Order: sequence, then structure tokens, then C-alpha cells
Amino acid sequence: MGERDDYQGRPPSKGRRFFKLAKMTATVAGNYTRTKIASAFQSEEDAARSREAVNAANGKVMAETLGQLKGAVMKIGQMASIAEDLLPPEMAEELTKLQKDSAPMSFDIVREQIERELGAAPEVLFKSFDPEPFAAASIGQVHRAVVDDGRECVVKIQYPGVDESCDSDLNHLKMTLKMSGFLRTKMHKKAFDALFEEIRRHLHEELDYTIEAEHVRLFRAMYADDPSLVVPEVVGERSAQRVLTLTFEPGDSLEALRTDAYTQEIRDLIGDRLIRMFGDQIFIHKTLHADPNPGNYAFRPDGTIVLYDYGCIKRVSPAVASMYRDMAEAIYTENYVRLDRMLELLGARNPEGGHVPEEFYARWREILLAPFITDDLYDYSTSTIHESAMEHASGAIRYVNAFQPAADLVFIDRVMVGLHNALRTFGPRVHWRGLLDEYLAIAQVDYDD
Repeated sequence: MGERDDYQGRPPSKGRRFFKLAKMTATVAGNYTRTKIASAFQSEEDAARSREAVNAANGKVMAETLGQLKGAVMKIGQMASIAEDLLPPEMAEELTKLQKDSAPMSFDIVREQIERELGAAPEVLFKSFDPEPFAAASIGQVHRAVVDDGRECVVKIQYPGVDESCDSDLNHLKMTLKMSGFLRTKMHKKAFDALFEEIRRHLHEELDYTIEAEHVRLFRAMYADDPSLVVPEVVGERSAQRVLTLTFEPGDSLEALRTDAYTQEIRDLIGDRLIRMFGDQIFIHKTLHADPNPGNYAFRPDGTIVLYDYGCIKRVSPAVASMYRDMAEAIYTENYVRLDRMLELLGARNPEGGHVPEEFYARWREILLAPFITDDLYDYSTSTIHESAMEHASGAIRYVNAFQPAADLVFIDRVMVGLHNALRTFGPRVHWRGLLDEYLAIAQVDYDD
């Protein structure tokens, strides 16, 4: 039986998971050590090429191992924006391939999990239950069903043992990343540890479906008076810690927005609503839906947005929301001294990492705020933000020690990257500057600067 079959039959045992992760760590460490020794006898250019090659090789080893195991460690690999902030680009590129759908677990295991959590088989608990999965992901899979009152539902079932192995898996992955050699030049250990602790806390929340059920109820209350955004309803009597049943809310995929079923005017409306959704969650509700996977959005031809999967929710403190607002205003108004200070307060700027010139920030402003600094409509179908950002980042190696991933920003940045990728997919035209002005005008709390 091949490696891929572990989850199609039964998840790997704790011992098998430990062995696979230990083997991954040893391979990554060995690759790095050999490259480091060889670099002493190479030119600077050859050493740089060797580092890129070993980063790609290590990323592939990690992606293959995490893809076999699923669970918490695979979930981190799926966080594309986090991987890009945390890792060398060659390694991140391999890990972000984990975002593709996973092989499903067998229906026998699905039945066992439902019986264990809800006390009876799915055939007893539901009027109908489709044994074929509707979707499969890193920590669970989804099945379509109908409850006794006739409501169509989706049932999310967690893979067995994923919650029990979470901390052990994360500790192994953390050790692997440290032993890959990039940490010494990419960030301080304190920032790295804080980032991992933030990720760990959110993963523990995602692994408890009773918490996700509360998140769904919270978002239904937040958007109770907004018919443009649809939130499913929890079917509480068919939900538990590792099984979550929600009403099925239909909608079209992100790719469908590019079809004739959606006019340019509707695409523009949806683009406006997506940005307003992010702005409202940060600056008004202080509660962010923090998993921007394309599969978590659906759309309807009238411009309605359907939001799925509430496992990863980021609560934003009033102080962080205020600092984030002031950071946006600083870069918007070209106050780069203030911007530098705000990045430091938010934990993204390492004050011991050396001076960063204003022209460096000015170029980032030109790239990242392109939609917001024009008085005209910005057409996302012509956006080159991603390409320009990659080009600018590749030439910024001299400032690599000046910045570090910030625990308070990692999930906010994740959503921003996800929204950017979504907008590029369907190309809305929106007056972004007016939207930014609206949010900058919202009063925030004072904080100790």
C-alpha cells in the first residue's frame, strides 16, 4: 500500500506520524548542513544557487510529508501568505502546493467518527447522507446531507487523531524550520516563537467544532441586517466537537465570476463588497474571517456573497485595529517616519535590524497602494501588484534583518493576500480611494505609542 493510502483507509498512528516527521526533520537538517559545508568552497554566486536548490528540495520533502499526514502541519503549509512571509521563496513555493484538495478518508471512518461524536450512524441521524465527500481538506472533509425537517445541509467531519497530534506535529515542524538554516538570517527567535504560538492557538480553535459553531452564530449576528452576505445556520442537534452540521447555502465559485452569468457591473459590486467586508471586520466588528481560501467564498448573480468555513477567526484588539489604521494612514500620506514606528509597534519592524530608507517604503507605497492612490477607478483585471511586489522584494535582501513576521498581523496579512488573489481572478473596477478614506475616518481607540 502506498503512502497516499494511509488516509484513504485509516490515519497514521501517533508513532507513524512521529517517525515520518522525524525523518523529514533529519532530511532537511542534513541537506542544509551539506550545503553549508560546500558553500565554504564556492563562490558567492554558486553558494547562492546552492541555497536556492536546497531550499526547494527541503520544501518538496516537507510538502510530501505534510501532504501524507494531513492535520495541523498540513494546515500551516496551506497558509500561502504565512509561508511566503516565513520561508525562503523556493521553500514556500513547494509548500503552497498543499492548497489542493486532499485524498478523502473512507466512509467507514466517517461513520465511526459520527457515531463516536453523535451516538448513532449517519443513516439514523439524517434523512439522507451522501457517502461521497463534497470536499476534502487538511483537518476534515465535508458531506452533503438532509435533516429530518427537509433542510439541505453540509456535514464537516474531522479526521481521527488530528486534534491529539496537533502540538506534537507543530513542535516537529517548528524544529524542522529552525534546522533548515533560514532562521538565523530571516528573523529573531522571539518573533518566530510568537508567530508559532499565534498559529498554534488558532489551530486549537479550528480543531474544536463547538468553537466554530459559536463563530458561525457570531457572524450570523454580525450580518443579520446585511442581506448582501449570507452566513449558514448551525444545526446544533447534529453537531459536536468533531462533527459540525450547517445549512447548505448554494453559490457559484470564484471562477464563475468570469463567465457571462456575471456582468461587469455585478463583478464591480462584488469587489466593492469584498473590500468592505474586510474593512468592516477589522475596524468595526474587530472580528476577522481569517481563512481566505477561494473555496470559502461563493457568489450569486445578484451580487450576494456566501461565506463558508468559520474555523479560523481572528479577533483584533482595539489597539491593534487602531495601529493598523494609523499604519495605513502613514503610508497613504507618505509619512514614512510614522510608518516605520507603526510597523515597530505592530511587531513587523525589528528595531535592531538597521535603517530603512524612505525610498524603500515609497516604492512599496507605489506598488501596494496602487488601487488606493488614484482618483480614478482601479481595474483589477490589469493589476500587476503581485509581479511588482515580487520584483521589489527580490531586490530588498539588504533589509532582510529589518523586518519579521508579526504575530498580530499574520492572519490579517493572510486575508489581504487572499483578497488580492480573488480580485485578480475576476477583475472588478472599484473606486478604492473612496473606500480607504471612509475607513480612515472611523475613530479608533487611543494606544500607548
